[in-house]
This record gives sequence, C-alpha cells and structure tokens, in this order.
Amino acid sequence: MSIKPDWWIREQAKKGMIEPFEERLVRDGVISYGLSSFGYDLRAAREWKIFANVFHTIADPKGLDPKSFVDYEGDEVIIPPNSFVLARSVEYIRMPDDVLAIAIGKSTYARVGIVANITPLEPGWEGHVTLEFSNTTPLPAKMYAGEGCVQLVFFQGERPEVTYADRKGKYQGQRGITLPKL
Repeated sequence: MSIKPDWWIREQAKKGMIEPFEERLVRDGVISYGLSSFGYDLRAAREWKIFANVFHTIADPKGLDPKSFVDYEGDEVIIPPNSFVLARSVEYIRMPDDVLAIAIGKSTYARVGIVANITPLEPGWEGHVTLEFSNTTPLPAKMYAGEGCVQLVFFQGERPEVTYADRKGKYQGQRGITLPKL
C-alpha cells in the first residue's frame, strides 16, 4: 500500500474523485484547504448539528433522539464546552475501488482543543463526509464553514474482494449531515 502524492490526487480529481476540487492549498486569511503535498484538506459546509443537553436525552448510536441537537446554518458555529458538533464536507467524494482515505483533524483546530474524529473513507464509497468535532475545553470554541477542517490522506493498494459500493454500505451516497444508522 502506498501514500499518494499531489499529482496523483490531481489526476483522480479530474476523474471526479473530489468535487468541487481546489488545485492548490488556499491559505490567505483562512484555515487552509485544498490540495497539499500528500493529501487534500476538506472544508466544512454551513450546516451544523450542535449537541446540547437541554432535554436530558442520551446520545445513542442505535436511535439518536433529534432533541439531542440543534440544527444550525451559518458561516461560524460555537461549540459549547465539553460538547461536539456534526458537520459535512463541502466536497462530494468518490473513492476509487483500490483506494482508502483517512480523514485526520487539522492541527490548527487541535491547538485550541477542537478534535476531529479520525474516520476511514473505504474503497468504493461516495458521498459528503459527515464530520464530527469535539470541543475538549471548558470554554466555548469556534469553527468556520468554508475553511479547512480535516485532511484526507490517500492510500492505494489492491482492489478488495468486496468494496463499500459492492456491499451496498449504509452510508453510500450520503448527502448532507448523516446521523448514525443500523
């Protein structure tokens, strides 16, 4: 298995792997996003689900109560202390059948206590990436839509016997923020 560099990512993007695709790393006045040397920095969209304990519900992956979060749309979001938000990527991803990507949080956010869940994008998967961010501090924390939030690192190997698309994975083709499914 090999990590793929910028030229390979650019070639795959031309085939529709990342849409929209930013061919360079955009940095001026924003948390960077776009193509980097060995990855691609995704942006958070303006849609957020902010978890709040207003109704004393339980966060249950087998049946998440909609009263557990507040839907919000905006260019910035404040994550309450010791809480988290769900977001989605601006970019729609189509993973080749022989490539795995790992989404890793950006250090700019980690340095203020905002941690992104590390998640795989399996061979054959496609959709908007649902992103999870935890505020690990006792202070409110701010995130920005339209700016970089996680980096994808791509690994190419042999095509697995069964891809995510072949097994009709439950998150295939997701659009918007997708809540847990059984």
